[in-house]
Amino acid sequence: MSSAHVTPGSVPGPKLAAHFASLEVQKHAARLGMWLFLATEILLFAGLFACYAAYRFLFPEAWAASSRSLDLTMGTINTVVLITSSFTAAMAVHYAKEGKNKMVGHMNVLTLLMAMGFLVIKFFEYKHKFHIGTLPGRYYFYEGIQLPGAPMYFSVYFASTALHALHVVIGMTVLAFATVRAYRVGDFSANNYTQVELGSMYWHLVDLVWIFLFPMLYLV
Repeated sequence: MSSAHVTPGSVPGPKLAAHFASLEVQKHAARLGMWLFLATEILLFAGLFACYAAYRFLFPEAWAASSRSLDLTMGTINTVVLITSSFTAAMAVHYAKEGKNKMVGHMNVLTLLMAMGFLVIKFFEYKHKFHIGTLPGRYYFYEGIQLPGAPMYFSVYFASTALHALHVVIGMTVLAFATVRAYRVGDFSANNYTQVELGSMYWHLVDLVWIFLFPMLYLV
């Protein structure tokens, strides 16, 4: 009986599922599945974007005044943080292809730290809004803006930013799994980097959605 030769210290490569003809087909299917999933996520946010456009058309003065009440500095910092985190996520894929697993872990850790920073800044934004009363719907009691449509603006604001924050947490979870694998198993290589790539794709979606939300909510 013959046995497969395993080089001491080597790391096993990716496993081929029985229903795929080759590893290349398996990787292609994983990427295609992620693209389809991301498309459904974009459709989810598209509903909020359409709601935003409709109510902005109906209440332009309230929309403009409410937008000016947001903290532009915090929003800008969060935008820079997310764009930078997309770069580190992309670098994690680059290092995974080169088999530099420690660098994959380091890049993902940087991405996770920036994601946490984003959420901390968002927490302070929310805290301020709860304090002054710029809340959604019937909970709105801010005296500074008493225009028809202002409560609806903050309904859209909280719905869109809270949903985005949820996606940030989900993305952090996905990246955390890849980070642990990079440090503990260290099996990412030119033939086995799909997990890092898919996690990076999801994180780019998180970044892309915010790039749309930032000008919509803070600038327009």
